[in-house]
Amino acid sequence: MQVYLIRHTTPAIAKGICYGQTDIGLNETLFEQEIKIIQSKLSDEIEQFYTSPLVRCKSLAEKLSPNCIVDGRLMELNFGNWENEKWNELDQADLNLWMGDFVNIKTPNGENYLDLHRRTKQFIAMALKTSSKKIAIVTHAGNIRSFISFTLGLPLKNSFKIQLGYASVVVLTLNQDKYLNQFNLLL
Repeated sequence: MQVYLIRHTTPAIAKGICYGQTDIGLNETLFEQEIKIIQSKLSDEIEQFYTSPLVRCKSLAEKLSPNCIVDGRLMELNFGNWENEKWNELDQADLNLWMGDFVNIKTPNGENYLDLHRRTKQFIAMALKTSSKKIAIVTHAGNIRSFISFTLGLPLKNSFKIQLGYASVVVLTLNQDKYLNQFNLLL
């Protein structure tokens, strides 16, 4: 199965704000330009589109396909009390503790990266049971990194070394034999 992972386009929020599951819209000035870039990278043979329920993904997915399936497992990390706060105004001791082990340490009243990764694995298991040969998923950077980690067998703690710009597209080839999985960043 080929999985096209599409990161949402530029959000309408100032830089430096923590906005994991905060439901924000898209930067309308850049949207049309970014969607054309995304469309140029997608196969005409995609059978099903899935999307995070957050508006920054759902709006894009609905432009790409009239028949999207919304799935809550595709939501970005829940940052709990940190949602919609400025990163530089968070308690630095708490932030440093979390950054030292974001895989296992939960944000205050939020998730850790392992929680997000569990959702990713549940979604992948479901997708592999379908008869689809090519699917597309409109989601967030954290989720895409989780998919890549799963597909390539990378340690989760290393996945944030993968840089993903807004409107980036990654293609994963998933096989029943995980040693045959592949990763391709479309430039």
